[in-house]
Amino acid sequence: MSRRDGAVLLTGATGFVGMELLARYLERTERPVLAIVRADSDEAARERIDAVLENLFGYHASRYADRVTVVAGDLTAPRLGLDPARWDWLAAASTMIMHCAASVSFGLSLEEARAVNVEGTRRMLELAARGQELGVLERYAQVSTAYVAGTHAGRFYECDLDVGQSFNNSYEQSKFESEQLVRSAPGLPFTILRPSIVVGDSNSGWTSAFNVLYWPLRALARGLFPAVPAVASAPVDVVSIDYVADGIHALCEGPGGIRQTYHLTAGTEASTIAEIAELASGYFQQPPPRLLSPAEFLSADHGVARSMLAEGAMYFPYFSVATTFDDAFARAQLRPAGISVAPLREYMSRLLDYATWSRWGKHPIPRVEAVAALAAA
Repeated sequence: MSRRDGAVLLTGATGFVGMELLARYLERTERPVLAIVRADSDEAARERIDAVLENLFGYHASRYADRVTVVAGDLTAPRLGLDPARWDWLAAASTMIMHCAASVSFGLSLEEARAVNVEGTRRMLELAARGQELGVLERYAQVSTAYVAGTHAGRFYECDLDVGQSFNNSYEQSKFESEQLVRSAPGLPFTILRPSIVVGDSNSGWTSAFNVLYWPLRALARGLFPAVPAVASAPVDVVSIDYVADGIHALCEGPGGIRQTYHLTAGTEASTIAEIAELASGYFQQPPPRLLSPAEFLSADHGVARSMLAEGAMYFPYFSVATTFDDAFARAQLRPAGISVAPLREYMSRLLDYATWSRWGKHPIPRVEAVAALAAA
């Protein structure tokens, strides 16, 4: 069986990036998809995937349902919690493993983050090794993050990993350690994909995840931050979900890329925190916040509620980043496919339209409806 028609094993299909990858494999290929979903039974796992398909495709969901085989599994358990026969069947059926599942919370302890991100990767690598033994695995794709760069100052290249950096949170460190595991696996045909901060679709604005950038944007909308700790010129590397999913799909379906790492980042198109604050303040007709150095911000009370300070503390480091992500290799590979990154300023208003329309996720709107609304407009 060739990679063109072999099954893709996808983890994280109920998550933001994973569901967009699921959509691309169903719409753009004829490949069957095996989805590992955390649930108590295959029936419960099937219900979760059916809800994802409904979100993605609406009444067209039934067109794709038969292409997705759902397996209830636990990424932190030996053999994913499966019996030996089913474990072997899964390994034998998967010509590509695409590991997207992860905890993206910044607030977990390192032990908690490792339990999901590092140990989950270890279990998937064990499955990949079995697929190699059976002679079927052609690619193992790991969705990581550009922020494995941690606190590194200066340019961070696609070939870089351990450059002596420290980390802002347990998420960054656990993803860094996960990459170390992947790179150390003997003979593994891996491809590592590193998105930066992922936001909604650049065309419709749709998102299923209102985290990272959305928190400060919502705070600005409500006028809750008259000042923020930030370096005005600091790059905030933001990419839309359509660029990330298109890029991952193209890089993994195309030839080559084995034992390569790609940055799916804004790179030279990255916005600054000053630009983002200006765009958001203009949209919400709020005065822009003062951008103070972290030391100056902490030296006095700037009218920010203590509860907001505590909630925002995990995001503040991303307003003073000294890292730029070199994405030359990924851009060169994606350019022939017509895939290119758009600067945030070109679609910020669409992100904020959707965010306010859905009340920042309190009233989620299916992806299919957001796309239909865009077409109608």
